[in-house]
Amino acid sequence: MAVEVGSTAPNFTLYDTDKNSRSLAEFKGKNVVLAFFPGAFTGLCTKEMCTFQDDLKQFDSLNCQVIGITVDSPFAQKEWTDKNNIDYPFLSDFNRQVVSEYDLTFQNLAGLEGYVSANRAVVVVDPEGIVKYKWIAPNPGVEPDYDEIRTAVKQ
Repeated sequence: MAVEVGSTAPNFTLYDTDKNSRSLAEFKGKNVVLAFFPGAFTGLCTKEMCTFQDDLKQFDSLNCQVIGITVDSPFAQKEWTDKNNIDYPFLSDFNRQVVSEYDLTFQNLAGLEGYVSANRAVVVVDPEGIVKYKWIAPNPGVEPDYDEIRTAVKQ
């Protein structure tokens, strides 16, 4: 069942780049931007996650935590975030539980038959844990509207 605007965001626990368990629940009381993306070390994903990094102070001023989520391993994520100087949390959904629960899977990425990744998507969760905004890319090659995301966080 898809997670929709107005519903309670399902809690989850995933490993971060340092192999620590992190839960959505630990950010209760803050706005949260969940930025799902297909994979580290790819051009558009790097551009998108670096855009969030560049805007991090603005999100911080809105009592908002940005979190990147991909199906890549914590080891790959660590190398990639270090290389790109990204310092907000990245969580590894290597078992694809969260992308499935949020209905954000993408089948056969880059023509790789059977490979399931996260689709490019953004979910904004309010301080009480309610989904305020959800955007799913029509295909992984489309970036989100960053102004629209900031507006959703402000409301």
